[in-house]
Amino acid sequence: MTQSKIIPGFRPALTYTLIYLALVVLIPLSTLVFKSLQLGWQEYLDIITHKRVLASFQVSFSTALLAALVAGGFGGVIAWVLVRYPFPGKRLLDALIDLPFALPTAVAGVVLATIYQPSGWLGKWLSANLGLQVAYKPLGIVVALIFIGIPFVVRTVEPVLQEFDTNMEEAAASLGASRLQVFGKVIFPNMFPALLTGVSLAFARGIGEYGSVIFIAGNLPYVSEIVPLLIVTKLEQFQYGAATAIALTMLVVSFLLLLLVNLLQLWVRRRSGQI
Repeated sequence: MTQSKIIPGFRPALTYTLIYLALVVLIPLSTLVFKSLQLGWQEYLDIITHKRVLASFQVSFSTALLAALVAGGFGGVIAWVLVRYPFPGKRLLDALIDLPFALPTAVAGVVLATIYQPSGWLGKWLSANLGLQVAYKPLGIVVALIFIGIPFVVRTVEPVLQEFDTNMEEAAASLGASRLQVFGKVIFPNMFPALLTGVSLAFARGIGEYGSVIFIAGNLPYVSEIVPLLIVTKLEQFQYGAATAIALTMLVVSFLLLLLVNLLQLWVRRRSGQI
């Protein structure tokens, strides 16, 4: 009797998957593309090359990139501490890492704006001692995106550190390697692909973030206006063609950046011998 090569339930599962992708992903994205195609090429260029649109793109991508890099540094350290060191309150801290996932983004935005505004307790201290104004500036956007980006890094790096064989560290130390050399030559190359994945996830989330940003950003055109807010503004003004054109450009640029990140991850894994 010949055994079927098809996994039981494969066809229903595949059908469900295709229907889900069509309803949730493909149909909305295709509608966005078709709506944008109603515009002429010159009209499309005039919309996306407008100074306000270009400024919002610069704000969104620059703040998302900076926040992702900072989240990568802090998230890597937090993951290291949670995996390597026992301390009181470790479980509580580990649970708090997932708070940005569960907390509504609007609530996070209001809390951050309250704390970092010039009259807030932390914003007032930063302004008086360091001369920094966080709220209503691009720096406020970076702070908000760091808050929502760190969990992506921690939860991506943490499993890699848990599975890492400490015998490799001991072998390197027995050969005379210093702690810095052990970390740079043994530990970091193994955790770097996961760290890069976490940073890319934080970057992708930061590009499209809306709720936690609009309350702390100030939303000033040419200064702290992000692309999602500009799209909402165009929709409120019934400029549907402009909104879809900006959204389509955002989609294409984000896809290209994620493709570049995935290619970089593939290259890093090949260099490290993981594939």
